[in-house]
Amino acid sequence: MYLRHLQVTDFRSWPQADLALEPGPAVLVGQNGRGKTNLLEAIGYVATLSSHRVATDAPLIRHGCERALVRVAVVNDDRELTVELEITAGRANRARVNRGAVGKPRDVLGILRTVLFSPEDLALVRGDPSERRRFMDELLVLRAPRYAGVRADYEKVLKQRNALLKTAGKRRTGKEDPYALSTLDVWDDHLSVAGAQLLAARLNLIADLGPYTAEAYLGVAPDSRPASIAYKSSLGEALPPGYGVAGGERADTEVLRELLLKALADVRRNELERGISLVGPHRDELELILGEAPAKGYASHGESWSFALALRLGSYELLRGEAGEPVLLLDDVFAELDRKRRARLAEVAAGAEQVLITAAVDEDVPSELAGSRFVVADGEVNRA
Repeated sequence: MYLRHLQVTDFRSWPQADLALEPGPAVLVGQNGRGKTNLLEAIGYVATLSSHRVATDAPLIRHGCERALVRVAVVNDDRELTVELEITAGRANRARVNRGAVGKPRDVLGILRTVLFSPEDLALVRGDPSERRRFMDELLVLRAPRYAGVRADYEKVLKQRNALLKTAGKRRTGKEDPYALSTLDVWDDHLSVAGAQLLAARLNLIADLGPYTAEAYLGVAPDSRPASIAYKSSLGEALPPGYGVAGGERADTEVLRELLLKALADVRRNELERGISLVGPHRDELELILGEAPAKGYASHGESWSFALALRLGSYELLRGEAGEPVLLLDDVFAELDRKRRARLAEVAAGAEQVLITAAVDEDVPSELAGSRFVVADGEVNRA
């Protein structure tokens, strides 16, 4: 898979940008603040329908404009598809494939697959659990696009259930409200269905990703403690011990649904008092472990970078082994890495079908990745 063409209009700082690309390495060189990252962000947005830098779409639209457009031409197994996304603040976005409208923007997921490594990835190790949940879910959707719908269904049910918990809790003045509680039973069922699908997919993902991450970490930090990842569920010890473990039992959706229903019943009184849902994938965590200690709070700066890099390299190897190589995006990361980590990342990137790299100066890019070169300056991007 590779990106043949990128065009953006009113995206971030760019009134207009147009890049013709080809397989192999391509380097975008320019001083900081010139819009290099914005171009990689646009590519990543087509692959995931989200930004790695902001939580909402509004900042993606150039100041003073009503909408932004991103168009890409993607070649996969000698077949080319053109994807166009129209991003509009406060309204539903629109998508086209080969100039024909699609039902929902998420219908374009899977056409372009990317793995992006950026300075923001340090938050995967040092940030809140929500950062790691997002990492899992975005990788899950890259692996199997249908889970975008599962994730959206779960978030919708969770929002409705939390609203009902708040309402039911206010109504409780020493007496149970039969109507509110019976309605809650219905939402428990909905949450268990969507939650079990999402949870099973995450557990199987982590079981598959774990060995790739451990191997990647060993490659970038051979003198460090061994790295591992583990899924920590709000189901606690009720979760079957083989789930989420490399070589273990594949997670069964129906088993997880029954476990979620039981857990929801066990915590109902506490939920009514607090007005929030206390069980489900939204409460889960991806644990990053160095030796026997959690990476967060115990890893050095270098080890944190190594773990973040290992997660991305592991993701890349997992995806390329299942449905062809994704496009590798490296956003100004070589300047952040020491010689050993730069060499390992360059080794992987040199073997990619296509890798797009941003850098402030040419010297930041290893010589083996000196492919096509674009200069980004004065609101323009031109091939050198």
